[in-house]
Amino acid sequence: MNRNDRFRRLIMARLAELSAEDSRGLEGQAVVELDQQAVGRLSRMDALQSQAMARATQARRDAETQRLHRALARMEQDEFGWCEDCGEEIADKRLEVDLTATRCISCASG
Repeated sequence: MNRNDRFRRLIMARLAELSAEDSRGLEGQAVVELDQQAVGRLSRMDALQSQAMARATQARRDAETQRLHRALARMEQDEFGWCEDCGEEIADKRLEVDLTATRCISCASG
């Protein structure tokens, strides 16, 4: 198995995980009903806070999904795993930690 095939499998597995997390996260983003009889004011505030956290988590998942799709596009253009600054190969260990890395450790650390 070549390098890109290996990382493509990792990317696809991560995308599947994110999709599963999306499904589970929908309930937490549901509209919080204003029913003072059923839910007290503090409970409603807790529910609103939980909803905001669920939406923020969803936004992070969406951003990661977009980065992973861009990584797949770089694979199609034979640019995946190469530093966009210096053109050197990005170490496999770095890509294992961050599948969406576009810069080698030297360029990323400045």
